Amino acid sequence: MKLGIFGGTFDPVHYGHLVLADTCRLQLSLDQVRLVPAGAPPHKTDMAITDAHTRADMLKLAVSGYPEFVVDRREIRRTGKSFTVSTLTDFRNEFPDAELFFLMGADSLRDIPTWKEPERIAQLATIVAVNRPGLPELTQPQVVKWIGEDLANVVETVTMPGTDVSATDLRSRVRNGAGLRFLVPRAVEAYIDQHRVYS
Repeated sequence: MKLGIFGGTFDPVHYGHLVLADTCRLQLSLDQVRLVPAGAPPHKTDMAITDAHTRADMLKLAVSGYPEFVVDRREIRRTGKSFTVSTLTDFRNEFPDAELFFLMGADSLRDIPTWKEPERIAQLATIVAVNRPGLPELTQPQVVKWIGEDLANVVETVTMPGTDVSATDLRSRVRNGAGLRFLVPRAVEAYIDQHRVYS
């Protein structure tokens, strides 16, 4: 089994997240992608983040009807900070025979050396760096420069189609009454309206 693991705050989930997940599923022939909303992300301690279960509920609405995508709440159930190495260790223990792929935006790749136990992350999963539209193509020499040769050996790159959507911008749009039509799935838009998530 080839299992993709895509973590994030998803505050809110939008089409950029979904296109990234589906592009990786197709290009890497993944059997399943687990979308893992962060509980207490250690790198966002100074930011106000929407309630974790609210974010997970929106995520579940976004992928409803697509069995190849599963919303996984393990980081929400965990107490304390959510570290990627702990999450990947959990997945390795739960799926000992699976090939794990950790999906992330290419622009976040350079931060991996500052994460907890980056070498262990590279042992547990293939790191998939997704080139977002409008950014220069990620090259192997650049990856080596950012994260060193040992970590770079387990990095695979994927290029996704153009989707220029930002969760920060979406929250601002809701606060300003601009709406989210065609930027998030309709069910997510309705949930945000009904529960006044960002108002």
